[in-house]
Amino acid sequence: MRIVIAGGHGQIALRLERLLAGRGDEVAGIVRRPEQAGDLLSAGAEPVVCDLETATVADVARHLEGADAAVFAAGAGPGSGIERKETVDRGAASLFADAAEAAGVRRFVVVSSMGADTEPPAGTDEVFAAYLRAKGAADADVRARSGLDWTILRPGRLTDAPGTGLVRLAESTGRAEIPRDDVAAVLAALLDEPRTIGRTLELIGGDTPVEEAVRAVVG
Repeated sequence: MRIVIAGGHGQIALRLERLLAGRGDEVAGIVRRPEQAGDLLSAGAEPVVCDLETATVADVARHLEGADAAVFAAGAGPGSGIERKETVDRGAASLFADAAEAAGVRRFVVVSSMGADTEPPAGTDEVFAAYLRAKGAADADVRARSGLDWTILRPGRLTDAPGTGLVRLAESTGRAEIPRDDVAAVLAALLDEPRTIGRTLELIGGDTPVEEAVRAVVG
């Protein structure tokens, strides 16, 4: 497959690019800054420089032409303020979805966040609350589109611990940690499983091998 990943320099995206390239897929990662290109090349991905906060739908659609799948893994990231949660975590996600539809790329996988479907509890940090609301709005937008074969993945608290290859994947898992390595492995498996289309799934560490966990959730 040819797969285009928005947020191609992110920690999950770089791991996913290595996995996909390693199994023989053609991978492109969209990045904001040219100096990030070397890391993508090292991961086996083609770097595509395009700022999703300023690009047009047509700009992004050109980069998606000929792709079999698109993965939205972009985010404003820690240290960014409320405004960029809106422009990246919501706005760029909707733009990328618009572009996928314009380019005829139906398969669309989103890296989201637990808690995105509910109003943040009282006392939640205002920036994190803005992030959750932005992710929730972006997910709702994607789920309303009949032109996309979407899957939304909501990992638990991300860690840089080595992946175990053992996860819990379900519509509701409860809150726990998950290594970024294992998130990338699950994303790769979801891309291969069309029966996960139309599903919003939570992911945490568990005791089920990745491929088995994906089969179980659609069985």
